[in-house]
Amino acid sequence: MYLKIHQTKDGKVIAACDRELIGKVLEEDKYYIDLKTYSSFYKGELCTEKQLADAFANFYSANLIGKKTTSVAISKKLVSEEDIILIKGFPFIQIYRF
Repeated sequence: MYLKIHQTKDGKVIAACDRELIGKVLEEDKYYIDLKTYSSFYKGELCTEKQLADAFANFYSANLIGKKTTSVAISKKLVSEEDIILIKGFPFIQIYRF
């Protein structure tokens, strides 16, 4: 998985995706995710499940895509299976904390 943390005025934004999704464009119905043109948003450091879980300790928002990546958010009880959107069979979720 790739993990990139963006610092904003509102707080930390987590961007993470399964490694094999970088370079792909996912489009289905009203959903469109371009991991080719915008790979730099997600492509930070390769990380383990524990490193991603640790990143969830303090964040403002998160953009997660891929089975491995979203499963970490589910295991940390940040989201449930019902919250996840499938785009071309790949799970995607955005999480916001206020």
